[in-house]
Amino acid sequence: MKFTNHFEVPLPPDEAWALLLDVQRIAPCVPGAELTEVIDERSFKGRVSVKLGPVALTFAGTARFETIDEAARSATVKAQGTDAKGRGGANAVATFALSPIETGTRVDIATDLNLSGSVAQYGRGAGMIQEVASQIIRQFAEALRADIARRSPAPAAADAPPPPPPPPAAPIGGFGLLWRAFLAWLRRATGR
Repeated sequence: MKFTNHFEVPLPPDEAWALLLDVQRIAPCVPGAELTEVIDERSFKGRVSVKLGPVALTFAGTARFETIDEAARSATVKAQGTDAKGRGGANAVATFALSPIETGTRVDIATDLNLSGSVAQYGRGAGMIQEVASQIIRQFAEALRADIARRSPAPAAADAPPPPPPPPAAPIGGFGLLWRAFLAWLRRATGR
């Protein structure tokens, strides 16, 4: 299934671009994600935990920057993972592109997601998966903005210690996330 999302970063495009390529810095902002290994400058291993109602899924896998276009400020990331309990897997190709806006930078993301095994049952409604993805992107953007604000230079003493690392993002999920996604999908489906 294919879907698009976007979010804004309160930094100029050059700074936002450098930040988004710094996987070690942004990984803690991704809800439910844990970076477990840096293979090389373009390849990473990690885990993502997702809870949809009573179903908890943990995907372990890899992500790799397939393309990085510095001039256009766009990149393509290919990710694959399998559920720790053997219920299936997920493969995704996501392309993100940055563009300047008045308040900083807009990041547009186009995702092509394929689910396999029993995990694919949760993907029957593409609209629902898209809404869950939107909630995840929203939570990521909020955590990223908080991290940027925390690291912004304050008019304090020059000898102030560096800011502490951000706390790991909470796992994705719960009934609240699923409920918000369902309501958003329902509003879209009924035209309200």
